[in-house]
Amino acid sequence: MSIIGFPLLLIPIAICNIVVFLMPGVGFDAILSRVPLPSGSVWTIAAGDVLVAFGVLMLLFEVIKAGKPGARYVTDHLLSLLVLGGTVAEFVLLPQFGNATIFLLACLMLVDFLAGLALRSRRSRQDRRIVAEAAQPTQQGPLGPPLVADTPPASTAAPSASTAASTAAASIAEAVLLDRPQPVSAVASPRVPSPGLQPAQDVVGAPSPR
Repeated sequence: MSIIGFPLLLIPIAICNIVVFLMPGVGFDAILSRVPLPSGSVWTIAAGDVLVAFGVLMLLFEVIKAGKPGARYVTDHLLSLLVLGGTVAEFVLLPQFGNATIFLLACLMLVDFLAGLALRSRRSRQDRRIVAEAAQPTQQGPLGPPLVADTPPASTAAPSASTAASTAAASIAEAVLLDRPQPVSAVASPRVPSPGLQPAQDVVGAPSPR
């Protein structure tokens, strides 16, 4: 965790200061090696080229470090800005640092600082979006469950009421049918072939034969 707040691009600048102040006879254009290429030309590797390549590698690690979830953005930005300011001051004020190697290292430090700002702003937007998405279900949560919980009792209560009404109606109809009086069939009076012997109730109002 201690490497998170340490600017890695300070390492090549520290090497440059060691070369300038502690090794006066060595310059950034000192040839370290010569590599023949298949094309026939010879690639001359100078000390300044090695320092710039090392600075590019440190820039890669700086970007990876800035993308970590637990990165300390304020500390990294402040230290990167201080290192950038010191490098630019040496490039402008000290004649020993007025060369292409220091200029390229200063450019790498500027890229590191700007990349850190961009990553921080992007992380802030992502955090705000995550918080908004997490808060949205919480606001809608209290309204959802009561509707789901109240719907089944209403649907079950309706069939119960209709069933009870149907049972009561059937009971009333059955009671009415049971209490209905039975019709009394009229008994027909017997008929006698002789007209004079007809029953009295059938010839009421008719003159009796003499």
